[in-house]
This record gives sequence, C-alpha cells and structure tokens, in this order.
Amino acid sequence: MIYHILLEDNILYISGPFCPDNLIISFFIPSVSTLKYFSMKRNTSLLFFTLLFMFLLVKSLPAQDRLTGETFATRSVVMAQHGMACTSHPLATGAAIDILKKGGNAVDAAIAANAVLGVTDPEMNGIGGDLFAIVYDAKTKKLYGLNASGRSPYALTLDILQKTGGKFIPLNGPLPVSVPGCVDGWFQLHERFGKLSMTDILSHAIQYARNGFPVADEAAFYFAGLKARYGDRPNVQRVFLSNGSAPKRGEVFKNPQLANSLEKIARGGRDVFYKGEIARDIVAFMKKNGGYLSGKDLADHRSEWVEPVSTTYRGYRVWELPPNGQGIAVLQMLNILENFDFSKIRFGSAAHLHLFTEAKRLAYEDRAKYYADPDFAKIPVGELISKNYAKQRSLLIDKQKAAPYFTAGNDSTLRGGETVYLTVADDEGNMVSLIQSNFAAFGSGLVPDSLGFFLQNRGYLFSLREGQNNTYAPHKRPFHTIIPAFVTRDGLPYMSFGVMGGGFQPEGQVEVLMNMIDFGMTVQEAGDAPRIDHEGSSEPTGSAGEGVGTIYLESGFPSETIRALLQMGYKVSAGTPGNFGGYQAIKFDAKQHVYHGASDPRKDGMAAGY
Repeated sequence: MIYHILLEDNILYISGPFCPDNLIISFFIPSVSTLKYFSMKRNTSLLFFTLLFMFLLVKSLPAQDRLTGETFATRSVVMAQHGMACTSHPLATGAAIDILKKGGNAVDAAIAANAVLGVTDPEMNGIGGDLFAIVYDAKTKKLYGLNASGRSPYALTLDILQKTGGKFIPLNGPLPVSVPGCVDGWFQLHERFGKLSMTDILSHAIQYARNGFPVADEAAFYFAGLKARYGDRPNVQRVFLSNGSAPKRGEVFKNPQLANSLEKIARGGRDVFYKGEIARDIVAFMKKNGGYLSGKDLADHRSEWVEPVSTTYRGYRVWELPPNGQGIAVLQMLNILENFDFSKIRFGSAAHLHLFTEAKRLAYEDRAKYYADPDFAKIPVGELISKNYAKQRSLLIDKQKAAPYFTAGNDSTLRGGETVYLTVADDEGNMVSLIQSNFAAFGSGLVPDSLGFFLQNRGYLFSLREGQNNTYAPHKRPFHTIIPAFVTRDGLPYMSFGVMGGGFQPEGQVEVLMNMIDFGMTVQEAGDAPRIDHEGSSEPTGSAGEGVGTIYLESGFPSETIRALLQMGYKVSAGTPGNFGGYQAIKFDAKQHVYHGASDPRKDGMAAGY
C-alpha cells in the first residue's frame, strides 16, 4: 500500500487506499522543523499512523468537560444588566466598558473599542480600512445602517488595470488601495448618536499606541510572517520591525506614529484625515510609490446612511445591510432553509450539513452575479430576498445528493479577509453591531510616512471582466465581505452579532442563527459549535465556480456524517485552523432587561459587562 503525504504551507495532506477518492485528510502542523525532525527519527509508516491517530483523536474529543451545556462549550455566557461589550481583544472590551461607565453610550464605546483594536491588531483593521455598522436606537426604537466603505481612485481606470496582465487586481501594493472609510464612519456615528467627546473616546487607543501593550496570541501569529512578506518596506521596518524582528507574544509593542495620528484626529476631527495633514501625507506617499489615490478622492469621501433590509426566519427577523456588501446572502440562505423542517434533524448530521451547503451554493451564485455598488449596477435586492424566489430556488435541492452545479437565478477568490467584529450595548438599551477591516492581513502592505497604519487593499475584490456588476470603475465601491448583523423579535431587539472571516461571513452568521433557532443552543454555544465552510462557489471577482466544491469541517463532526456526505457526492476535508471566522454577540432578554454576551474562543477576545 502507498500513502501520499504532502506538506504545503504548514498543512499536512494525507491520502491513500484507506479513504475514498474524494476524501482528503488535512490538518495544520505548527512547525515544519518539528515534522522534519520527527521524520528522521521515525519510519514513514509510524509517522503516518501517528499523525492519523492524532487527527482522529482531535476529531472525537469534546472541547472540555463542563457541568452544563453542550460538550463543545468553552465558557459560560456573560450576563449583565447595565452594559455589555464583546470584542476580539480584552483591551478593546475593557476600553468599551470604561467608556460606558464614564457616561458614554453604546456608540461611544464601540468607536473606542474599534480604535483600540486598530492599535492591538493592525493585521486585521485600522484607520486605513473600511467600516459598516447597524445601530439600534432605544429612543426611536429603530435600526440605522451605516456604509462607511471607500471608493476607488478617480484616476485609476479599468484599462490601466487590464494592462497589468493579470486576471485580478494585485493583492498588495498601490493598485488595490481604495479610500479608507473608517474615520468618517466614526464621526458619522458620533455626530448622530455620540455623547462623549472624541478626545475621551480615542484616549484608550492613544494611550496603548504611545505607552505600549503586550502582543496577544493572534497578532503574534500574523506578526511572525510580516518580515518575510513586507519586511523590505522601510516604513514597515520603522513602525513594526524596529528592532529587526516582528513583535512576539507577550512583548510590549509601541506605535508612537499611530498615537500621533489618532491625537490629530481626536483634536481636529474627520477633516484632518480627509482634507488636512493626514490626507496630504497619504497623497504624497501614494504619489511617491506609484499609487493613484488623490486629494480629491479623500476630500470627496462620504459615508452613507442606508436602510437595513430583512427577512424572517421561523419567527425571528434578521437584519443586514444592502450591497455593496454580502449581507443579503444571509437572508437568501435563511429563506431557502426555511423551506425545510429541521425539527427532526440533528445538529451535525449529514442532513443538516447537506441542506446548509446547498442553500449556500445557491445564494453564492447570486452573490457572484449581482452584488456590487448599487450606484453602478441594478441589484434586484427585493426579489433576491423574497420568500417566493427562495421557494423556487429550494426546489433545486435534492435531499439525497449534492447538485453537480448551480447557476445564478435569472433577473425576471476571496477566502482571505482579516477583520474585527465587535458589539456593544448600554444601560439605555442602545446596541451597536460594528465590523471593520483592512481586508487581507496588513492590507496593502503600505504604511504611509509618519502615520503608523496600513492602507487597505479592498480594491482587490473588483472584477476585471467587462460587463459584470462588480467590474472595476473609477470612484466605485468594491464588493465587500464585511457584514454586521442584527436580529429582532416581536419588534424588540433580540441579538446584535457578527462573524468575521472574509467570504465565510454569511455562512458563519447562518450557522449561528441555526444553532440558536433550530438547535436550541445558548448564544455562547452557538459560537463554540464546530463549523462548516464550503468553498468552490463563483465569486464577484470574476472567478467561476468549481462544481460541487469542497466542504471543510472543524473538529467535532461525527465520522458517520463525513461518510454520508461523501456518499452524497461531496468532497470533504478537515479545515485549517483560523479559516472559520470569529464571532461576537450580545443577546437581549427584554423581559429581564439582561444582556447575554458571547465571544469566540477562536480569537483572543472576551465578553464583559457590568
């Protein structure tokens, strides 16, 4: 018997006669040198079976032993009456709680937390990126949506990009840089809802940037690859590699340049960033490095208040923002899944994963065809999220097997994405669902002189194929992956939540909602539960689908489920750690006026309240 073992990008792939043709067992090996050492000391057969045993063991063990709840639950739900903050970093959560206790509201606290995350997790987010938010205002009892995504440069044309010779816009460098929308988003939120001064709100972030903070696990993981990826760039060296190496776990890291930038913003307002000193520094840097972002691009930027759109799922109303984001994919998937009775379907069963995957595949084909900047394309949002359309699409699902392919409905590469999601609630009943990102890790890899932050590379998500909704054009917003979400019930706020993770986000949100509504999990268990990720759908960037694609599974799914999925015609693989997003949520018990907070164990964050 011959077994094939391939190590690529620290992922071990194993195949051989013991498994079906379309099953690939793959998992993460933290150290290539460790594997090489092991290989030298042991024969191949022992290595193989040892690793196989490790894989099967991981797949079968519960997360930990607890007195109550699901075996995969990692922690208890955090409950509090007066305020709650859930973020992906403890320092950001602490800043939000501090702002609430000082008399700030949920919007003030959310901005404070986001600013801190830009300091502690520059690989994920920062003032060089974009922002989206949904705000529940307790006074008006209404939801407000903010699209704070930036547009492409006026001077960069489709013809220029096509002449680069690639099928896609480059992932890094000056070409994928679009206008950063984050800072304007902060000030739009603050102008409409804020209470404290921006000087107070940004004080925690300024303090951590100037005086330092200990680098947490996830940031250290990404920092470890920064030198190899962007270490030849002088500003990256000065700001993030000042001692010749990347900041390590537990090392106190300072970013005085970013502290200065945040202080200027706190004192001078959003115009400092879009028309003043910071704007001039960005433009000068882009000119020096072959970029197209101009002073007019920055000066003309404005965030847009938009009406959230919604559908119902088994009595709950789920709210998302309309395109240029992908939020309506969540609504499409839920509408399709509502046509199937899950009352007798177990969580983690083949029936559960099969119906979920087919709903995802159907929705994502529409996503690839239609989702784009509504200022440049006609997007039939009402039709796409209608119950009648979902009923028609659900009839395409065979309960017994995977469809060979799906196409988008008729009009009557994208796995990356480093993002932070946070949610805050205050004593008055206001709630904020906010998501912010640079897109890929460290964005474009460009750090403007003296400013201390990375510029995003969101422009990568345009298509270069002419005639598509998401085809590149000057002064156009690219297709966006980051999506905040909100749930109401009987007209009252029920949950503010989100799942970071690039193109995975709609899948993650639907999984959380199904876990709570269909499978009766708590708000924490819903995020702890093992996740599924399907890859291989068509993309808004212009890449075509891959037929059935591949289902990637986290540890915890039973072997009988995997076997049944294979028999249905799916390709199945173990997923790589880190590819299943990060979740934060606040559920509101209106009767008791108690907030239930949850934070994802896959990230470094925490939920806290008072």
